[in-house]
Amino acid sequence: MSHKIKVNLTQNSRLASLDFNNIPFGKTFSDHMFVADYENGEWKNFEIRPFGNLTLHPANMAIHYGQSIFEGMKASKMQDGTPALFRCEMHSKRINASAVRMSMPEFPEDVFHQAVEMLVDIDRDWIPPAEGSSLYIRPFMYATDEFLGVKPSSTYKFVIITGPVGSYYDKPVTLWAEEKYIRAAQGGTGEAKSAGNYAGSLLPTRLANERGFDQILWLDAQHHKYVQEAGTMNLVFVIDGVFITAPTDGTILRGITRDTILKLLPDLEIPYEVRDLSIDEIVEAHKAGKLNEVFGCGTAAVVSHVSSITYRDLTMELPPVSERRIGALLKKTIDKMRTGEIGDRYGWVQPIVSSILETI
Repeated sequence: MSHKIKVNLTQNSRLASLDFNNIPFGKTFSDHMFVADYENGEWKNFEIRPFGNLTLHPANMAIHYGQSIFEGMKASKMQDGTPALFRCEMHSKRINASAVRMSMPEFPEDVFHQAVEMLVDIDRDWIPPAEGSSLYIRPFMYATDEFLGVKPSSTYKFVIITGPVGSYYDKPVTLWAEEKYIRAAQGGTGEAKSAGNYAGSLLPTRLANERGFDQILWLDAQHHKYVQEAGTMNLVFVIDGVFITAPTDGTILRGITRDTILKLLPDLEIPYEVRDLSIDEIVEAHKAGKLNEVFGCGTAAVVSHVSSITYRDLTMELPPVSERRIGALLKKTIDKMRTGEIGDRYGWVQPIVSSILETI
């Protein structure tokens, strides 16, 4: 079903000022954005308009009580230059799952898909041509009631912005296994992409950075023993050739890259287990020389290799990236699927063939 989305194109494109060879992550934004409003129990005012500032009342409830959620996805170009999305439907479902957990209204999935496709189509020239680069897509929703009181807002704004990005991490990262601070607990909001989840991670991450580590390996809230995530990524361990990742039990984000990888593993004949994994088991595997690989997986980086993990006074160095097989193979497979170099039997790749600009 096609919805009426008003299109107001910019008269002052900033594309000519973009240096495609120097694109810092998250600091450059494309020409247009999508906006919608939730009022009186329905979503309305669908519009693509020039990228610009949003205005907020000082008593905006998102600022005071944290009703704010977001998604992260990417568009890339296939070999013939056609823009393409990857697993768009999973992102629409996940932002709605976050909305439900944060007592916010769900956004219509068909409007989500149409808006993303139109926005990427209009700003397709912002997709960088370099391998490993992409157009990052950030849908988000926030409360807009002007009221100081702890309750769900009755009005909301839904926005999608995009921006070209290069590689997220340019080198393997070092991890600190955190035992004091936690990311999420059972019954909490760890599974939602809520802004507050990320705010709570900033202090412990800064403290880890000051000790010389790039990111945190989060442990469970109850025992401070079982691994959860690394920074903002799902985490994978390869022990004695077996791929192991933690279950998404409510404390761990249901990563779409993680889900993609788990579906690809049988095709690639890689043995795997989804189970709880303790830091003690990781230490023993390292001592036995069986800790082959550790990497994070997520939308931004796809695969981000870990060079070492420090737990208390023990630093576990990982083999050089050049000697690792599984993480590199998974990243290569997903990247080539996105560009059409290998077949997509799952229907994950969504080429944007028709141009909305031809109809405006």
